[in-house]
Amino acid sequence: MENHRVVNELFPASIRTIDGIQWGYINNIGQFVIPPQYEEVNVFQPNGLAIVWLNGRAGIIDQNGKFVVRPIYHSIYPFFEGLAFVFEDEKGYSVINEKGEILNDKPYPFSYIGDFREQRAVIQEFVNRTEFLYGYLDSSGNIIIPPQYIYAHDFRDGKAIVGLKDGTSAIIGLDGEILTIYPFEQMGPLSEALISFRKTVRDKAGYVNEAGKVVIPPRFSYAGPFEKGRAIVNVSENYKNEYGFIDKTGAYILEPKYHDIQLLRGERASVAKAIDPEYPQAGTIFALADTTTGVFLTDFSYDSMNEFEGKYSSVTKGISSFFINKNGRRALNLPVIHGVGTLSLKDHLIQAFVDERYSYFNRYGHLIWAQNSILPLNGSLFIHEGKYRPTKDYLVYYPQIVGMTDKEAQSKVNQVLRETSRVKELPKNEPLYYSYSGDFNVQFYKKHLLVLELTGYEYPFGAAHGMPSKINIPIDLNTSRIYALKDLFKPDSNYVNVLSEVIRKQIQQQEDSYINEEDYKGIVENQPFYVTKEELVIYFKPYEIAAYALGFPEFKISYQDIKSVINETGAFWRSFQ
Repeated sequence: MENHRVVNELFPASIRTIDGIQWGYINNIGQFVIPPQYEEVNVFQPNGLAIVWLNGRAGIIDQNGKFVVRPIYHSIYPFFEGLAFVFEDEKGYSVINEKGEILNDKPYPFSYIGDFREQRAVIQEFVNRTEFLYGYLDSSGNIIIPPQYIYAHDFRDGKAIVGLKDGTSAIIGLDGEILTIYPFEQMGPLSEALISFRKTVRDKAGYVNEAGKVVIPPRFSYAGPFEKGRAIVNVSENYKNEYGFIDKTGAYILEPKYHDIQLLRGERASVAKAIDPEYPQAGTIFALADTTTGVFLTDFSYDSMNEFEGKYSSVTKGISSFFINKNGRRALNLPVIHGVGTLSLKDHLIQAFVDERYSYFNRYGHLIWAQNSILPLNGSLFIHEGKYRPTKDYLVYYPQIVGMTDKEAQSKVNQVLRETSRVKELPKNEPLYYSYSGDFNVQFYKKHLLVLELTGYEYPFGAAHGMPSKINIPIDLNTSRIYALKDLFKPDSNYVNVLSEVIRKQIQQQEDSYINEEDYKGIVENQPFYVTKEELVIYFKPYEIAAYALGFPEFKISYQDIKSVINETGAFWRSFQ
């Protein structure tokens, strides 16, 4: 059992500084109880512990801000049943208790690890470099059932479904003893005495009872677990989903013709249909249905719908977020929050994660706390955070400089920042077939040089992944000049060739480099870059010289190594040196 020792609820909150976003925790009146100092934080768990990141490493703090687990790990997983997993680079996973004590003798090199359920956690191991097999850890951090299964589900009521190597499936006990064998290649988890099954992975899915008797014959392309007598199923033969939900006899409570369905608490379900049936990836709209009768309580008018927390569910419509009750009506006693996201009731507060920012309101809609939108650079210069949210699928946070002596020059710089941040007019009355989000941070600031980094992510609906973007803009705050790479070097110098060769040597010297030297053709005159106090940093876009997963490959070049071509009397160099 987990130890519930929360006394005062604390909430994640951040401030923007020239060194980046710093996170801490506030109380229910918006005061910082744990000062902002972390790079990232999670919410406090019921045991009064929270995962935080400091200097790129994960640790765990208590509600006094004291480290229970020092920030030394690559990642830490949330607690379940009083236990959590920590992951160390090149070593693997260890099990810890709520005191931060490591339970296993040495880290496990598992490729996957699940949460603890009934004092067991599913593990996956790449065995003999030939196949992935599944087993279980116990609550002492020991391997109680060695990896030997083709698949494995969580335990429920002392039993779990696993896949055997001979193409059959079985129910096992907590120590791995086989209780029942089924002649099915694939089965779902135990769920209210019914189990989904496929004779082979290519066959349709149906349901059997624990004795192996077919209760609902196979006819589904997807068959989910039962919850309170209902299960979500899909009968689609292609990418155009046809979801519905059934009772335990297999009768449809809601006919299978919807793009998606999620069972919610309180005998409710969110039901989605495609905005464009011929291109369902373009987005969906949601309605609320009663799972006992299949009756719709609302029309299809919501852009998102979340799990019920007590009496209310958080929904979005257009660029507004608000609560609905279990009858599907807007909760008039609770406010509408401008922006797109999720709302949660936290005692007397409303926690809003809206437009990619945390903020907190009272139940009348009065703002209690939000991240600062003005960033001071010095006594007279500031960066104002602008927000552009024309549609639910398009969001940009962009910087605007305030306090420059030359107001006309300031206006021109700010126009460049808006345009480069992709603040633009979108086609009216036409759907977007992509989403875009943009943000910014201070990459470097010294003397009168400010380098702003503008980041973005565009996702074409239905694509395997989106495309990130990153643009650094070096601005001279005295002259309003935006510098180019060439401005750092002597006129008519061969800086392109010099930098290209320095980078080529770095690629050759990298061990286990994922960059193919043959794909590298050198840099171009307007190559993306930024400066720091000691180094010039050249970077490349995804796919340009390396795989997408490598992101933006960077090469740091000491000024000392390229001193011969730097224009040390030039305005760019003198702006920060």
